[in-house]
Amino acid sequence: MDLETLRHSCAHVMAAAVKRLYPDAKLGIGPAIENGFYYDFDIPEGIKEEDLIKIEGLMWKCIKENHPFVKEEMDVHEAMQFFRQQGEPFKVELIDELEKQGETKVSVYRNGDFADLCKGPHVKSCGEVKYFKLLSTSGAYWKGDENNPQFVRIYGTAFFSQEELDTYLKNLEEAKKRDHRLLGRELGLFDIYHNQAGAGLVFYLPQGAILRKIIEDWEIKEHLRRGYQMVMTPHIMDKKLWEKSGHLEFYEEFIYPVTRDNQEFILRPMNCPGHILIYKSQVRSWRDLPLRIFELGTVYRHEKSGVLHGLPRVRGFTQDDAHIFCKKEDLYSEIEGVLDFVKDAMEVFGFDEFDAALSTRPEKFIGEKKDWDLSEKALEEVLTKKQINYKVNEGEGAFYGPKIDIKLKDALGRQWQCATIQLDYNIPQRFDVTYRASSGKEVRAVMIHRVILGSLERFIATLLEHYGGRFPLWLSPTQVSVLPITGQVQEYACEIKKILEAEGFRVDVDLREETLQKKIRDKELFKIPYMVIVGKKEEKECMVSLRKRGMKNLGTMPTEELIVLLKKELTQRASSD
Repeated sequence: MDLETLRHSCAHVMAAAVKRLYPDAKLGIGPAIENGFYYDFDIPEGIKEEDLIKIEGLMWKCIKENHPFVKEEMDVHEAMQFFRQQGEPFKVELIDELEKQGETKVSVYRNGDFADLCKGPHVKSCGEVKYFKLLSTSGAYWKGDENNPQFVRIYGTAFFSQEELDTYLKNLEEAKKRDHRLLGRELGLFDIYHNQAGAGLVFYLPQGAILRKIIEDWEIKEHLRRGYQMVMTPHIMDKKLWEKSGHLEFYEEFIYPVTRDNQEFILRPMNCPGHILIYKSQVRSWRDLPLRIFELGTVYRHEKSGVLHGLPRVRGFTQDDAHIFCKKEDLYSEIEGVLDFVKDAMEVFGFDEFDAALSTRPEKFIGEKKDWDLSEKALEEVLTKKQINYKVNEGEGAFYGPKIDIKLKDALGRQWQCATIQLDYNIPQRFDVTYRASSGKEVRAVMIHRVILGSLERFIATLLEHYGGRFPLWLSPTQVSVLPITGQVQEYACEIKKILEAEGFRVDVDLREETLQKKIRDKELFKIPYMVIVGKKEEKECMVSLRKRGMKNLGTMPTEELIVLLKKELTQRASSD
């Protein structure tokens, strides 16, 4: 028995308990997910957080009854009739969809008087579900579509032992404190003005804009150092371009169309067609390859409002997007180079662990099967050579090629999507992307799509939660705050600010007429790494008193010594207190 099976079984136990408490509730779906499970219910009267305790009590009753999980195969029409009689219209809808996909039979799992449409598997009996906790409720549209009914979604988790559950719940409490949406507001980094500007669009406030620029500057420097050429492409391009690339066919529901003067445009959902046009703007020879084109490209996708979630899921976001045009014989070394880049980036930003997944040919794809087979083989061999552990996600590749997805682990062990490497023989064929070989013949180029940090919005959310807002010195939007004790030393405080700024540090000076204690408390809340405190004594002796985030008093020192201390810490980029 694996953890996913245990959690999915717990979701069924929870659904059975909900049906006992709310007999008129209609069932949606209840999958196991990362770190737990959820189940969606249509409950007209809704549900409160305190009702979770009642549901947990009924779950324990189900567990003590220890009913076995029994699988039953049904003909689709028999199953439809069964769930109609049960008063479960959403299950009937799911079965109808399965029949349209060619299914003739479905499976139903029973535990006691509860029955559910389910592929399984499950544990042997309800009594095996012992260490669980219901966590929260939220609203969720049926199938994630805002035009459908809104359900109640109940989240929970389950483990094999009480110790594992307790550890997870402890980390969960810490995760709430690190929620990037909460920290984003508290630290003045960003906001999403849903009502005024439309859902899913990010506004970077001054501190957040600085944080983003720090990341962008690092990205640009590293890409140029590694042989990439930086470009910029339009945010809006002709619809025909997206028809040719295949994006319109496969991403139409996510696309923002714009019509002007009888011409149809699209806000770009991807950066690759623009980069292809740049490649094709001149004749390329084998000597030009590999050609690595890089852009911090903002893209727009009409995500359903039900799945929008802070920075990781927005409708406008910027990717550190690059496309590598190369010869087949360069393919392996280029993929290795990208993986090395990913590893170096993770180290710089303070992430020690990451997992990889190889996603293979989906059911709907473009191109020839033989090219897909070659692509999948190349990605798999490079992962093996680089000794990177990976799992295979069958059928989850992009429509134009297989891919490697990198998920990094944060300080609480949670996974976040980061780099993606996609290998593509197909779009180059659609756009006739070629180069002139040494023989003089035109040869089709191979294209690698890749991001290193991925969406900058999602990566900023990752950094916020990884560090809990306590960024290392090099990433902190404000690195030092100068605090004059009295109004009489404000001029000296401003002088210290100028000296530190001249050395390249990001500094503010707090000239408010507040007590020193309040100023210190406020800077601690804003998680500023260092506070420089100056009074009459410090001014007279040309010194400063230094305080480190976390209420650590480092004593009095000359400004020169402070600068040496700060510069030394900057060399230890990923460290944080």
